[in-house]
Amino acid sequence: MDTTLKPKERFTLIDLYWSAVWMMPAMIGLIRHAIRPRVSKKTIERLMLAVTEVNGCEVCSFAHTKMALKQGFTKEEIHAMLTASGEFIPKEEAVAIFFAQHYAESKGTPAKESYERFIATYGKKNGRVMRHAIQMMMYANLTGLPISALAARFKKRPYPESSFGYELFMILSTPLITILALPHVLLNMLFFRPTIRLSK
Repeated sequence: MDTTLKPKERFTLIDLYWSAVWMMPAMIGLIRHAIRPRVSKKTIERLMLAVTEVNGCEVCSFAHTKMALKQGFTKEEIHAMLTASGEFIPKEEAVAIFFAQHYAESKGTPAKESYERFIATYGKKNGRVMRHAIQMMMYANLTGLPISALAARFKKRPYPESSFGYELFMILSTPLITILALPHVLLNMLFFRPTIRLSK
C-alpha cells in the first residue's frame, strides 16, 4: 500500500511556535484521557490521519499507518483516509473529520463557526479530547515535514519549493522553538486562557 504524501504548505517558525503552544496542553489532555478514555482509539487515529493527509507529512503517514493497522484498520480504510476519501468515515465521525481537515488547512486557526459546530456535535469533554488529538498531530506534522523533505532529498526526489537550508534550519529550530513556547503555555494555564486560536 502506497501511503506516500507530499506537503501542500511550507510552514514557518511562527506556525511551528503556535503548534508547540497548543501541543503541550494537548499532550497533557491525552495523557489524562488514556487513564479515563472517552473517545475510541480508532476515532483518534482517524483524526490524526485526516490531519496528516492535509499536511502531507510522509514520516507521520508511515508511523500512523503502522499504528492504524495494529488497531485493526484495513489497508483500504487507511488509504481512503490518506487520500481524503470519505468512503470509510463513520457517519457519526464526519463532523470531527471535516473539522480536523479544516484545522490543518487553516494552519491551526479554524473558523469560529466551524469550531462551535464541532463542539455542539460532540460536547465539550469529547470535543476537547478530539481537539487535543488534532493539535498533537499538527505539531507532529510540522516537526516531521522537514525530516520527510530531507529524507526525500537524500533519495534524489526533493520536495518542490523546498531547499536543504530550509529543511535543516527547521529541524534544528524545532527544539528551541518548543522551549520558547513553554512560557506562553504556562501563562495560558495560569490565566485560564483558551488553548485554541479561532478566526472569525
